[in-house]
Amino acid sequence: MNVMRGVDYVFHAAALKQVPSCEFHPMEAVKTNVLGTENVVEAAIQCGVRKVICLSTDKAVYPINAMGISKAMMEKVFVAKSRVVDPARTTICGTRYGNVMASRGSVIPLFVEQMQAGRPLTITDPAMTRFMMTLDDAVDLVLYAFEHGVNGDIFVQKAPAATLDVLARAMFDLLGRPDHPIDVIGTRHGEKLHETLLSREEHARTDDLAGYFRIPADLRDLNYGKFVEHGEAKISLSEDYTSHNTEQLDVEGMKKLLLKLNFIRDLIAGRTARPVD
Repeated sequence: MNVMRGVDYVFHAAALKQVPSCEFHPMEAVKTNVLGTENVVEAAIQCGVRKVICLSTDKAVYPINAMGISKAMMEKVFVAKSRVVDPARTTICGTRYGNVMASRGSVIPLFVEQMQAGRPLTITDPAMTRFMMTLDDAVDLVLYAFEHGVNGDIFVQKAPAATLDVLARAMFDLLGRPDHPIDVIGTRHGEKLHETLLSREEHARTDDLAGYFRIPADLRDLNYGKFVEHGEAKISLSEDYTSHNTEQLDVEGMKKLLLKLNFIRDLIAGRTARPVD
């Protein structure tokens, strides 16, 4: 509580996000991602923080692992809190996005490490798709939520995607390794073929804001008739927003996006002086 006194804005990004760790220690995921979020949001409310932005993940949509389940509950916690605060005093909203390119634990640094060591690239499934978002994109999304969010909003940034095969071939081209070997190892435990940023139920009530989607809070009260006796026809006409049905990058498009990363540009600049072999 003390750390919230005198604070105007909180960006809540702390999370336990390593999928296998959460599978083996699910209560730690609950303590950090669910109860930790409740503690942060409650302290912010008590101390009159003006705005709280909670960062979530695509894995919260149709979760299949403990990490995703805990982040889905995190979203439910901050949306529920947002319904009961004084909007003139505190705003609680959030963002949801996929993996940030070249961030710690992501596949791009792993691919580079494998190439530098002369080992085959380990690809789970060449047809697997992933949203491609730079760190700057992720920051822009958080700032957009900060500037435009009202209580209970969740913001999603529209983003292109690519298959792992396209990503690997783009990296081979950029790093001068067109014939580098690939080892297809199969889908790992708790891993999805495609990422989902909006479920079809959410998509049906989402506001399209040019480069972003806004998911408003469900403000129905706890009248079970509204949930059991009444439906929404437009949900049947909606579809998920996934890394499979968004804009798909080809190898050239993926190369252009990779070249936005300082990590990749530095690697290319030093390739002659520091061979990856």
